[in-house]
Amino acid sequence: MTDARPLVERYDALICDLDGVVYKGAVAVPHAVDVLESLRQPVVYATNNASRTPADVAAHLRELGLSAADDAVVTSSTAAAGVLAAELDPGALVLAVGGPGVADALTAAGLVPVAPSARAGRHVAAVVQGYGPDVTAADLAEAAYAIQDGARWVATNVDRTLPTDRGVAPGNGSLVGAVRLAVDVEPEVMGKPAAPMYTIAARSLEVSPDRVLAVGDRLETDLGGAVAAGTAGLLVLTGVHGWADAAAAGPSTRPDHVVEDLRGLLEPYPYGRVEDGRHHRGSAVAAVHGGELHVEGDGVDALRAALDAIWAASDAGASEQWCRDSMAELVGTAG
Repeated sequence: MTDARPLVERYDALICDLDGVVYKGAVAVPHAVDVLESLRQPVVYATNNASRTPADVAAHLRELGLSAADDAVVTSSTAAAGVLAAELDPGALVLAVGGPGVADALTAAGLVPVAPSARAGRHVAAVVQGYGPDVTAADLAEAAYAIQDGARWVATNVDRTLPTDRGVAPGNGSLVGAVRLAVDVEPEVMGKPAAPMYTIAARSLEVSPDRVLAVGDRLETDLGGAVAAGTAGLLVLTGVHGWADAAAAGPSTRPDHVVEDLRGLLEPYPYGRVEDGRHHRGSAVAAVHGGELHVEGDGVDALRAALDAIWAASDAGASEQWCRDSMAELVGTAG
């Protein structure tokens, strides 16, 4: 069955990731701005990138042509600061590792940020570690020392990589991993895939999470966060992950929808159905027999039907590598 309405019309609001979905570095992803500007549904932009303030992010979005107010942006820094402010005394000292977005979020939440270079001899109640392009080895060492001294350790996010207009760079997860090698505790993660960012965004939209569509390009963070928060998830293939990655995803990171780019929001999206072990999407059909994937049809709906069949096989015991290889072969054939 195909709903004749555009996919986006099934939802009352969107929570949209930024890196890899709306832009890559300073450059807009093709079609993203035009599509987002055409929507009647409100959009909150939620980014795990903690280096910039919501105002700076909103200004960048406006430069790209989006009508984004400052309060339409939620960052992992603001999520981390909000959680800590609810649990620490007002004015508590917090070591701020990362870009200016970390310190600004702490200040806005009523806490006092301490720069790594100024911590010597001062006890801090917590460490908030977020991404910043100028974070140094000395900053990471200071974070480790504070954690060893008993400070609570909060990571804004653990994205291993960061898409840019020049390629893929190490993300905050890589820097968090470096600190983890020097300490005996695990960080508390506030950004995606943890639920707080999406919960905060849904609250700001005044929409129930089950009426929200979370849009992202990363399975382990954007889509994992959607599952954790109880929202529907849309994987857009303009960033980190592709069809084969989606095929290998477990239930905790699987998207409800997959589109090649954000124009897919404005197109009908066939519902999935299963009949006699055969998975249907529109006119396309896929099934797994004897350990082999069989697909009838072509185009994006054939790939979506194949995903359904592969996920069913995965849940029945098929290996992650088989899932990935089967989808990669189909995509290669379709290409």
